[in-house]
Amino acid sequence: MQKKHLVLAVLAAAGATSVMAQSSVTLYGRVNTTVEYQKAGDVKTTGMFNNSSRFGFKGVEDLGGGLKAGFQLESGFASDTGAGSGATGLTFGRQSEVNLSGNFGMVRLGNFFPESYFATADYISMHNHDTGSSSDALYYDPVWFGKLGTGNKLAYRTPSFGGFTAEGAVSFHEQPSGAGGKYGYDLAANYGMGPLALGAGYSYVNSNYQLGLRAAYTFGQFTVGAYYQRNKDDNQLVATGAGTRNNFRLSGMYTLGASEFHANLGHANKWSNVADSAATQWTLGYNYNLSKRTKVYGYYTAVNNKAGSAINVGKAGDDFSSLAVGVRHNF
Repeated sequence: MQKKHLVLAVLAAAGATSVMAQSSVTLYGRVNTTVEYQKAGDVKTTGMFNNSSRFGFKGVEDLGGGLKAGFQLESGFASDTGAGSGATGLTFGRQSEVNLSGNFGMVRLGNFFPESYFATADYISMHNHDTGSSSDALYYDPVWFGKLGTGNKLAYRTPSFGGFTAEGAVSFHEQPSGAGGKYGYDLAANYGMGPLALGAGYSYVNSNYQLGLRAAYTFGQFTVGAYYQRNKDDNQLVATGAGTRNNFRLSGMYTLGASEFHANLGHANKWSNVADSAATQWTLGYNYNLSKRTKVYGYYTAVNNKAGSAINVGKAGDDFSSLAVGVRHNF
């Protein structure tokens, strides 16, 4: 009898091990905090600021035959105060998706950021991952401005074909028929081979769109990148439509041991229907990597607005600047 119990125990343990081997859940996140001296017009502020700190859970289960089920839940929080990102505390507003993947690619359902953004603007924002006061203030996304946000999305991502991947997504408005709700659409493509990385992104909702193209190249200790974006705003930024606009950004990084030296410059031409609405943003930054997960850094960033532009400020024509030092830890 004791031998029988021992055999059953061994079989049960083996079965549990088999189940655990086919599924996994990972906790991950980032805490990123700066101390800054900011100036917006004549208003000067010294304080501590959160730089898109977040934590999340992601998991995958092997269903057999090459098919996998996965999920990702991600919540933002204010690292300077500990407050949650939602009105009622912590939410999974940054990401909440379930997906199925296999040789056919991946189908995603839920709430997640537009891949067109990651394929263009985010990709070349190297010094602080497009967060905080030095984030790209000139990038335009009609899905975000159009109030659809990132939720209620269905997306398909292709497998990799020699370094090329693409993803298409639709955002459902979830309003009754005739209520005037509009669907949002997002397309992204990425190609990477050796030192060269290319990307493209397109978003559309309610007659507003953006089209972006991106390139990055690494040679030795240098990495350079750029993107160009064409925008049309028909009814979001101003009631009569801001019109059309071109904007671009250049970025560069030089690495020397644990040190990184960063510079980037962005410029947005005026909206065709808004006088003197051009703006320029530039940033100089330095990162020192204490490890693969932890860095200390500093930067100076500035946004120079024309008389009809109010980017990062409350009054059109005012300029914005920030001098910052910070610590970022990934886990």
